Amino acid sequence: MEMERATRARRRRARTVYRRRRAAVAVAAVVVVVVAGVVVVRLTRSHGTASRPPASTATGPPVFAIDRAPWQLPADASRAVVLAHDGRLLVAGGLTDGNKTTGSIVELDPQSGRVLDQGSLAEPVHDAAGVDASGSPIIFGGGAAKVSSTVQALPTTATDLRTARVGTLPSPRADLVAAAAGNQFVVAGGYDGSTTLPDVLVTNDGTSFTTIAQLPEPVRYPAVVTQNGKVFLIGGEAASGDSAAIQSIDPAARTASVVAHLPAGVSHATAVDLGGTVYVFGGRSNGHATDAVFTVDLATGTVHDAGRLPVALSDMAVATFGDRAYLVGGETDKGQPSAQVVIAGLEARPSSSSSSSAGRSAGAPFDGKLLIADRGNNRLLLVDTNKNVSWTFPSPAAPAPPQGFYFPDDAFFVKHGTAIITNQEEQDTIIELAYPSGQVLASYGHPGKPGAAPGYLNQPDDAYLLSDGRVTVADAKNCRILFLDPNFMFQSAIGTKGACKHDLPRDVAYPNGDTPLANGNFLVSEINGSYVDEVRGDGTVVWSLHLPITYPSDPQQIGPDLYLIADYAKPGGVYEFTREGQIVFSYAVASGEGMLDHPSLVEQLPTGLLCVNDDYRHRVVIIDPATKQIVWQYGQTDVAGTGPNQLNTPDGFDLLAPDNTTPTHPQTG
Repeated sequence: MEMERATRARRRRARTVYRRRRAAVAVAAVVVVVVAGVVVVRLTRSHGTASRPPASTATGPPVFAIDRAPWQLPADASRAVVLAHDGRLLVAGGLTDGNKTTGSIVELDPQSGRVLDQGSLAEPVHDAAGVDASGSPIIFGGGAAKVSSTVQALPTTATDLRTARVGTLPSPRADLVAAAAGNQFVVAGGYDGSTTLPDVLVTNDGTSFTTIAQLPEPVRYPAVVTQNGKVFLIGGEAASGDSAAIQSIDPAARTASVVAHLPAGVSHATAVDLGGTVYVFGGRSNGHATDAVFTVDLATGTVHDAGRLPVALSDMAVATFGDRAYLVGGETDKGQPSAQVVIAGLEARPSSSSSSSAGRSAGAPFDGKLLIADRGNNRLLLVDTNKNVSWTFPSPAAPAPPQGFYFPDDAFFVKHGTAIITNQEEQDTIIELAYPSGQVLASYGHPGKPGAAPGYLNQPDDAYLLSDGRVTVADAKNCRILFLDPNFMFQSAIGTKGACKHDLPRDVAYPNGDTPLANGNFLVSEINGSYVDEVRGDGTVVWSLHLPITYPSDPQQIGPDLYLIADYAKPGGVYEFTREGQIVFSYAVASGEGMLDHPSLVEQLPTGLLCVNDDYRHRVVIIDPATKQIVWQYGQTDVAGTGPNQLNTPDGFDLLAPDNTTPTHPQTG
């Protein structure tokens, strides 16, 4: 019980550290724009019961920030309509698990995430559009068993949960958008079940409609914003595929025209106008969901990278309060609805701050840069919290050594961020590289020639440079923990019998972890038998524990009697345990987006979050242990590749802090 209380207290402290960095959110009433279930909400006036937080004392210019909300939807949902009403969010309809259309309406407090049931739609729909017409939220069309032409009014009070049919569109229409333009509402884009519709409609109240123009490029699932009285459609699905067109609708002139093109087509995205800048979030390109966030100049189509979503999502609904946007739900690359809520907006920063805003977002899951051993691509790369890649090895600027660079299993920064030590598991070598030049400073092993004699390795795993200049490595298939002197020459070994049995210090049962501890000892994981042991440098056992998991991988110490380990299996998991054998925390999701497939390394970041290599799903993920949700990832789930935000069987990572320290292994950095 004392351990459970201590663990809960540690979790509370970690969550406090992480959430302190989240921005407070001002709440005001809004006028709403919707994109195929993606709603863009524009501030018009302040009303309702929500209070505004104290003004910031920061004097620096605002910085765009992206962060996962500390709460989420009560259930997974995508392609919903979200309307902001009286300082609250009304989430209506959409798709739930199993691709089922729902008619539910829930009210969310955007500050606390508190949920109230608000009844249900008279006609359940997804891929609809909505506006708040003079305080009366209405929804246009949508899809279900068939495409709908119904216009529905949502309930506005807790005592009146009735939804009424108030009008009819000229024809059935789903995958559409709606936007406020002056005293009118523009309805554009969409699909009637067989044809993508070009008609641009206007209405004052949702009961009568007038056609004012024809889209030059008919689309469904575009993103939409309003600026200077005009409505802009960004991308969408056209007859030829994902559209790159930016189309402008001028309700006063009753015209529609293509005014610019994006560099590449995108559909199912979400757009908002924050402080006069248009941001586009997520969406789909070439059939895959993306986590990209970019700004776009509506006049020229010029785009600039603005960051990354925690995970790749399309079909998000969004409501904006002032300079804060709430991106609600969405759909993963595999079409799975999500309960995630992301906050994006402009964040004030002190002008005297010593930390640069480049390469991070407010409330980011880590500060600094993450080194990833991208094993299947035979490379190392360095990414920031916005998923910008600042360094790769090998590269023209940092070429590979003459023997090549193959199968990097792990990589760790050493010597205050000026060098990297990495083990090439299937090349049977370890090397120390200068950073950033990539020059080989030292090496051990014969490339492609496994062996057990001095100078040879056989499947090396987890090489660490110790504070005294020596090197330790788990020489897995030789069933030993090897020590090299500062000149990378053989010095000693734990495990000399080679029988691969649990019999320390004489034998080691196929080790894959040899983590150095602050007290000078080592934490060893033995695959055969699922053992974790603390041993001294001579192999003497301090304690030994059999864990009830399939394949223990790379244990780490995170407290006086608290340890963290990955279970390298499918489905895999991460666990916290004591040396008495008590498991005090577990993350083990059996299926879906949250499932881990052979996670090989988990470490606790300074924010209290858990960073995990999810090897066979081709991603590195960061998990909030308080909610057991993935809050950030690099790599597209189940998609191997070499392009932006793509990995292939990543097997190692390390965090380099802005001050060039290594917070997850300070004693060896």
